[in-house]
Amino acid sequence: MKLKSAEDMIKLAEEWGFLPLFENSIAGFSVEENTPASLWFTDAEGPWEWKGPAARSGRCVYGKFFGGKAGMISLEMFPEFANYRRDGYDFDSRYDDGLASLKDKEVYDVISENGAILSKNVKKICGYRKDGKKGFETVITRLQSQTYVVTNDFVYMKDKRGNTYGWGVAEYDTPENIFGYDTVTAAYSRAPEESKEIIFRRLKKVLKNAAEQDILKFIG
Repeated sequence: MKLKSAEDMIKLAEEWGFLPLFENSIAGFSVEENTPASLWFTDAEGPWEWKGPAARSGRCVYGKFFGGKAGMISLEMFPEFANYRRDGYDFDSRYDDGLASLKDKEVYDVISENGAILSKNVKKICGYRKDGKKGFETVITRLQSQTYVVTNDFVYMKDKRGNTYGWGVAEYDTPENIFGYDTVTAAYSRAPEESKEIIFRRLKKVLKNAAEQDILKFIG
């Protein structure tokens, strides 16, 4: 199908369960490949502008989930994905067991406690600056890959006249803050490998021509 609006993109994420933003090893499995090229770099609204509505829709979850690359997961499938990627750990338990770094905890705690916070403000609070800590992108990508943090919205800066400019700045939150703990952890009663199998079956049904090893690589 050809995507022509944010609503089209959200519906496809809901239909497939998972929707990477960019082309990957599975042919046809991305927003990029299902959107007319003319909508990517044009004055007309396109995928760059659709990301915000998708992130705040309440129907899918947006973040860097897939090999460090961005995409969407339907709210239906997100609990299974979280159960698998977290391997049965809430973040605090992961940290207590020595499986998360202090850097990860500092960033996670700021986002969890503040909620809906711009990336630049997270960096400021945690001391990521030119003469300070390094590696913020690595930390925030890892927290998203593990599903502890998601992108809540993209906020455009405004000049003195109130006009927006530049690229949207990512606004982060925890999925628990957005959707509620019970929703996010709905699959916790299952073993992580059982959730992985549920995800695999869903993708195999959607991606009929994809090789099993490519699907498993995508799941991570």
